[in-house]
Amino acid sequence: MRLIQPMADTILAQRGHMIGWVPVCLAIGIGIYFSLRFEPASAQLTIVALVSAMSFVACRFLPTAGQPMALVLALVAGGVLIAAQRTAHVTGPVLDFRYYGPIEGRIVGMDRSFSDAPRLTLADIRLDGVAPDATPHRVRIALHGEPSHFPIKPGQRVMTTGHLSPPSGPAEPGGFDFQRHAWFLQIGAVGYTRNPLLRSAPATAADWPTWIFGIRMRLSSAVQVALPGDTGAVAAAVTTGDRSAIGQDTLADLRATNLAHLLAISGLHMGLLTAFVFSTLRTVMMCLPALGLRLPVKKMAAAGALLVAAGYLLLSGGNVATERAFVMVAVMLIAIICDRPALTLRAVAIAATIILIVQPEALLGPGFQMSFAATTALVAVFQWIRHWRHDYIPKWFQGVYSLFIASFIAGLATAPIAAFHFNQFAHYGLVANLLSVPAMGTVVMPAAVVAGCLAPFGLAWVGLAVMGWGLDWILWVARTVAAFPGSLGHVPTPDTAVLTWIACGALCGILWQGRLRFVGVPIIVMGFSQWLAAERPAILIADSGGLIGVMTETGRALNRPKGDGFAARVWLENDGAPVDQAEAAERGGLQRYGRVSQVVLHDLSVVQVSGKTALADLTGCDGADILISNQSVETAYPCLIIDRDLLRATGALALKVGPDGAVDLTSARDVIGNRPWNREPEAKIMEALHDHLAGKSVVAEVGARPQL
Repeated sequence: MRLIQPMADTILAQRGHMIGWVPVCLAIGIGIYFSLRFEPASAQLTIVALVSAMSFVACRFLPTAGQPMALVLALVAGGVLIAAQRTAHVTGPVLDFRYYGPIEGRIVGMDRSFSDAPRLTLADIRLDGVAPDATPHRVRIALHGEPSHFPIKPGQRVMTTGHLSPPSGPAEPGGFDFQRHAWFLQIGAVGYTRNPLLRSAPATAADWPTWIFGIRMRLSSAVQVALPGDTGAVAAAVTTGDRSAIGQDTLADLRATNLAHLLAISGLHMGLLTAFVFSTLRTVMMCLPALGLRLPVKKMAAAGALLVAAGYLLLSGGNVATERAFVMVAVMLIAIICDRPALTLRAVAIAATIILIVQPEALLGPGFQMSFAATTALVAVFQWIRHWRHDYIPKWFQGVYSLFIASFIAGLATAPIAAFHFNQFAHYGLVANLLSVPAMGTVVMPAAVVAGCLAPFGLAWVGLAVMGWGLDWILWVARTVAAFPGSLGHVPTPDTAVLTWIACGALCGILWQGRLRFVGVPIIVMGFSQWLAAERPAILIADSGGLIGVMTETGRALNRPKGDGFAARVWLENDGAPVDQAEAAERGGLQRYGRVSQVVLHDLSVVQVSGKTALADLTGCDGADILISNQSVETAYPCLIIDRDLLRATGALALKVGPDGAVDLTSARDVIGNRPWNREPEAKIMEALHDHLAGKSVVAEVGARPQL
């Protein structure tokens, strides 16, 4: 009883502040679901549902101190069910082979690829020789050929001849899983074409998303005509969410200065827009005695701002950041209408809960994480400092002071997430934001509203011109600050648990009431300590078998200057040393003989062979313990063979070698497991891999290869 009573008192002290933990508990359940290496069966999900329901019912019968624990269990189980239901809801065919032939579909998405090529997302697909029930709902195809001889518009039905393949897995074990990402976008194949695009049917608004998409693209084109160059491209991104015209150099400058968030229509844009509309409507109505003295103009202004925010959500494309921002703003404006406090952690919790219920997969993305990290930190900090005395701060300086605090806190809250996902840290991001955010709030967004109001009269150019001045300033700041020496730092990618520990510590410090909130500090410290101790794999093997990367004293050395460029870029970025692939290929540490590369680590010899001719010319294993090839190896060699067929089942491999020659090998399949979004491997291949590599000395096990 001596231990139970203090625990009960501690839990009871959280009454009135428990709603902040609702999205946290849901997120725990969603995280558990996505971390599983198997897909729960119907019977298992039924048990989870019963646990959730019984826990909810138990809340009515347990003592007051025990009710929160039952509710936590119910919400965690509910998070698992929500994620499982969402996975089943978006189920669709995924191409299981490499396809080349005619591709026909309706345009439902337009953007640009990493190589800066135009890219289309097509729906209502037709593929030659592929049955309708095996045809993906959507495919994404990059256009590398000549420009089309007709304007590409949303809703058009187009055709071409191109290459398609299944969405690829992680470039390395534990890396970003594009297969999972594509699954929830219902993209069942990706590819490219070098042939002209042909129009098979004119643009039609088959459904309201396509109709809205068409309006967005027309507005984007109109903005870019009025404001040419990067200024118009950024203006289109801010107003319609269309980033397809922004150059790669401009994107790099914005990312290097931590200003890329200005491109995403998120809380900043939605907040600035609704604040301007709300204050303008309220001021105008208060200046009219017939309205200001008789009607609740504050509530009417809030309702008007809510309608504008809803329209902005539709025109922006409705990504996760925009949806989160709209829900947050809607909660605040509805609170004003209902005479409730607007900006509170309760509103943030409601917004997060809604997003997690509708799109549980958003939890894994940087957009959701950075958006809610910044919003939660800002609301918490400004609630804490609200009661401080500010008499010593001159009134003329309080706006600058608030902006500095907001930029510093938002940058501090999002920095670990940005570093985890993008392996970079903008050293002068605070300076760039202090110089740019005021222009966004006082010039760009108000001018965008004015342009929208004047558009019916053909005078949108007035607002757009002013908007262009503000954006020119922001782009100048980005280019100037990015040119500072050492403006951008890079960090290696740690284990996923690191970010989890940091987030748990921060949430504990913000949401928990009482002295126990300071427990969050050592939890955060532990997370960063694990980050500093993170060890990158000694050898990485691409899933094609054609690229290997060996960690050396000067960085990761690659066996080839071209080919598998995406995997090479990801490896080098995750190492915290993003250099050109050709530069990494010139590093020492690998011995190269034409198409044969060899490396020796602690008496373990690894040879990589590219091409059929080089493989046929190989004598034995060339003295190696492990042979890696981008071909199917049919000949028996006196070493362990990792060929194309094996890698097709396992995905990319990460190899660590101990001083005694023991191998710690992890495959992408080991991390992911067997989930609906990846292809089922042949069991005998997986068993063979683990029999020969998992935790054993390769030197003692060579002489046999996995039998495929």
